[in-house]
Amino acid sequence: MFNKEFKEIQKTHITVGFFYESGKELFKLKSLNGEVGFDRKITDKNIHRPGLALAGYVELFTYNRIQVFGNTEIKYLQSLSPEERIKSIKNILQFEIPCVVITNDNLLPDNLLDLFTEKQVAVFQTPLETTKLVYFISDFLDDQFAPQTVVHGDLVDVYGIGLLFVGRSGIGKSEIALDLVERGHRLVADDVVLITKKGENILIGTCNSVTKHFMEIRGLGIIDVKNMFGIRAIRYQKRVEVVVELLDWDPKEEYTRTGLDEEHISILGVEIPLIKLPIFPGKNITVIAEVIALNHLLKHYGYDSAKEFNKNLETILRQKASTIKTADIPIERITRYFEHDFE
Repeated sequence: MFNKEFKEIQKTHITVGFFYESGKELFKLKSLNGEVGFDRKITDKNIHRPGLALAGYVELFTYNRIQVFGNTEIKYLQSLSPEERIKSIKNILQFEIPCVVITNDNLLPDNLLDLFTEKQVAVFQTPLETTKLVYFISDFLDDQFAPQTVVHGDLVDVYGIGLLFVGRSGIGKSEIALDLVERGHRLVADDVVLITKKGENILIGTCNSVTKHFMEIRGLGIIDVKNMFGIRAIRYQKRVEVVVELLDWDPKEEYTRTGLDEEHISILGVEIPLIKLPIFPGKNITVIAEVIALNHLLKHYGYDSAKEFNKNLETILRQKASTIKTADIPIERITRYFEHDFE
């Protein structure tokens, strides 16, 4: 059986060194005091501009965040006398701040950098404007501290829709994913899917660093999808939009036939449509998977086949209700007369 209990994983911190190595190209960071303070921990995904703290008000100083010095902070420090500058910096260095990022290629006045080095606080410089840097760092930290979970299944991009196939071990998830890849769709992850919650209602799935785009096919072994089918056959991440649960066919079980009663599954607090798909030998699951993706696209654009069919049926029943019984409703052709059409 498929385990529907998803254990949430979330980082409690990252190190300053990890922040620098991961973001030095994206944020164009340059370390001004070497590897000082690289072992310090960043525990908050938000950032802070310490203007008030530099001015002396530290009652609400969120010192445990990355401190960003923009033009305002640098201009303020330059307006002070040398003694006042030292006092201002020492005022914030009494707290254990993770690191400082200076924007717009600004430089700290006088020998203030020595004060940060003495307190083992890393200082970075970037040519980026403050607004742009804040956006980049916020997005990076949101990703690092986002809730995650691991799901045993296969994630495939089918017509732009992320289908997550789940089910008992050995039911054929990898074989279905492989068949979809052969038909031109794209594999995201096989066997182990790492899902990250982005924002309030977005789940992004990816593979882990070990399995990457390798697949295990029972009876064959490990295959490399990227090298076998080319770069078009893979993608590194995809939004999880529909969960397809593969079930062993049970003739005693009642399966949905109209699609009017939609089911959902909660992953990290996000409700995702759930399709329970019974399988048996000879059933073309690959084509059905493509139809699931296309049907989801139709719903996204405002058309629901099941609801449309139900609406048409209700209209006919209302029209006939006053004259004849439901069982006596004649079945009519869509077009009553096909003129000279013998195909």
